[in-house]
Amino acid sequence: MFIALLCVALAGFVISVPTNDIRPLVVWHGLGDTYASRGIIQFESEVKKLHPGIFVHSVYIDRDVEEDKRATFYGNVNAQIDLVAEQLGSIPELGRGFDAIGFSQGGQFLRGYVERYNDPPVYNLITFGSQHMGISDIPPCRSLDFLCEIARRTAKAGVYSEWAQEHLIQAQYFRDPNQLGLYMTLNSFLADINNELMPPAAKNVTYANNLASLENLILVLFTEDKTVIPKESAWFGSEAPLEEFDTLSTQLGDQRPLGKPQRAGARTIVPMKLQPLYVEDYIGLRRLDERGTITLQTCPGEHMHLTGCWEDLVRNWVGWPF
Repeated sequence: MFIALLCVALAGFVISVPTNDIRPLVVWHGLGDTYASRGIIQFESEVKKLHPGIFVHSVYIDRDVEEDKRATFYGNVNAQIDLVAEQLGSIPELGRGFDAIGFSQGGQFLRGYVERYNDPPVYNLITFGSQHMGISDIPPCRSLDFLCEIARRTAKAGVYSEWAQEHLIQAQYFRDPNQLGLYMTLNSFLADINNELMPPAAKNVTYANNLASLENLILVLFTEDKTVIPKESAWFGSEAPLEEFDTLSTQLGDQRPLGKPQRAGARTIVPMKLQPLYVEDYIGLRRLDERGTITLQTCPGEHMHLTGCWEDLVRNWVGWPF
């Protein structure tokens, strides 16, 4: 999942002392990128042109850029979010809170930070092509990207194995619509932050309260996205099970989608407002929506092709005064 932002990738890094009293920005890059890639450094530069004096921090897992890239494929997402929470809490410029942008998988990781920590707090969260309802397939890698290919093959071989759930990043947000029972019981990251748990009593109320505390949640979907499967995951949509929903009732309980799903080509998509996590407000999503603070946006083109799309979003939702 790579960013083609003004011919660049996703991720970046910080460093700029603010000259006025505006909210800082935190960026979390996506798969195969680094916190200090040329793409994000350029992105930061463009943000600073739009909002002079803004402080920008790009999340890193490791200061070594090669290790930071590797950590987008291999590692434990929960441990990474713990590390990032400590990192953000140690930066004085972020002490009063910040706006945040997550590129691809960085979007659901930032949401995980909001739900679990949110100290310092996030005000406006923008996610570009993120996998909020997971992925139901692992897309092919770019030619000669051997690091990606090894991770992909290993994940597909045993996505819900204990090893994969501890060490393979994509496996930790893999949501197989035909194995929802396994997902709810064995997935180590996404099932938790989505409160899609077995038993249902294990849901964490703090997650819902923290997410609902956002001022705005902006969800961006790429119209021709072939990397995120399904692309509607960016808007909290998911593939429906192939079986009839009523045959899953004993296995899924109140996790079954409610209402009539929508067709999208050969796939059936359950949209956000029919997801149990929305209907029952497992994570605060319905509260945000009923308050009018969820914005669904599209970017034309493929995954992370931001040219001509990102600027208005950053102008409108970033750089507000405290």
